[in-house]
Amino acid sequence: MKVIICGAGQVGTTIARHLASEGAHVTVIDSDPEQVRRIDASYDVRGIVGHASHPNILAKAGARDADMLVAVTRSDEVNMVACQVAYSLFKVKRRIARLRHAGYLAQDKSGLFAAEHLPIDVIISPEIEIAEGIARRLRTPGAFDMVPLAKGLVELLGLHIEPGVCAVTGERVGDIVEGFDGEDMSIVAIVRGGTSFVPEPEDRLEPGDDVYVVARHERVGDVMFAFGHAEKVGRRLVIVGAGNVGLHLARKIRRTSPGVDIKIVESSRERAEFVSQELGGSVIVLHGDALERQVLDEAQAGLAETIVAVTNDDETNIFTSVLAKQSGCRRAITLVNKRSYETLIPTLGIDAVVSPSAVTISTVLRHVRRGAISALYTLREDFGEVVEAEVDEGSRLLRRPLDELGLPNGMKIGAVLRNGTVIFPPADFRFEVGDHVIALVTYSYLKLAEALFGASSGREQ
Repeated sequence: MKVIICGAGQVGTTIARHLASEGAHVTVIDSDPEQVRRIDASYDVRGIVGHASHPNILAKAGARDADMLVAVTRSDEVNMVACQVAYSLFKVKRRIARLRHAGYLAQDKSGLFAAEHLPIDVIISPEIEIAEGIARRLRTPGAFDMVPLAKGLVELLGLHIEPGVCAVTGERVGDIVEGFDGEDMSIVAIVRGGTSFVPEPEDRLEPGDDVYVVARHERVGDVMFAFGHAEKVGRRLVIVGAGNVGLHLARKIRRTSPGVDIKIVESSRERAEFVSQELGGSVIVLHGDALERQVLDEAQAGLAETIVAVTNDDETNIFTSVLAKQSGCRRAITLVNKRSYETLIPTLGIDAVVSPSAVTISTVLRHVRRGAISALYTLREDFGEVVEAEVDEGSRLLRRPLDELGLPNGMKIGAVLRNGTVIFPPADFRFEVGDHVIALVTYSYLKLAEALFGASSGREQ
């Protein structure tokens, strides 16, 4: 598969690295010579300096033979025009664009992005994706991450092992799973001290671990309780930042949970007035600096179950979250762009961190992958993905029982969906054609995993 990526920022670079490591022919375009030099020297990709929307630059990048164009520059307009040029002049088969401005997104239903107008196959909106992800976390307040899989029949939960709180601390992974009769959950990954790994049944949970669990939807509450999380869904929410993320989140919560009391703090008077008009009287919008104690007090942050800090400034988000927690707020969800802050966050008492780049990368890769793999979620950019894939007639999984397949250490079967029924497969489980498998796969074993699922999971060449 030949892919052109427009934009060599963190998102474009990470996508290029993943696709190149999986055998795709990748060309990256960026107007910054230093960015291009860095990606050209660091990865097995081709870098081109130039404006991604210019026809001659796309031609130089090999657009005539490209299977896909992924436009993730910082400019919505460049991304849209790049897709238009790729379609009109070079007939590129598939076009994906990241768009941020709400005005463009609102026009999708009216046909702006139809092939005869502005041909974009997949629109990635980080702000909407982030708001949806935060809303899911609010529905499961004890989890720092939650992703529905298998049409919502199972959920991927990220759970923190609190010292002195979690009853399963020190227990073997295999024993924990057996405690649920082996039929309602599985542990697919552990993050310990910044290092991620796929656990063996003999591994024991330690205080401070972050654990990723695949659980049956109706048993999520029991699973969370077993891991020491019995938090109730909050009824009072403070959102710091009335940008696109904050506005989308407030709309989502107001629509799905009308009984939640929402207050928004915004530093720009003009934006605060606009959002107040957009949301009407059901949401209180306060104009002020959330880093000032009296502003947080006016928003009653100390009485809120959750504060969500989603301004455009990492430092404001981090320190606002810390101040709110000191005032008595029970939970903080914080948007952070800089990866260098990753090791600092846990020491500050912040409960969940949202990374815009990670969200965008996971979403883009979900649409780039073709064949049997129908959905995925990136756990960590340097670790692996939870994939949902279909077993076809050519799959090697059909040959033997699960415990005789010799699956690599970097692959963990979490659950199987068969004819609408969720199965947490035992050792003697045999796969059947049409099974939908939810598995954790580390990046080093991703190509092997695709081969295991069957011939149809191969990428388009």
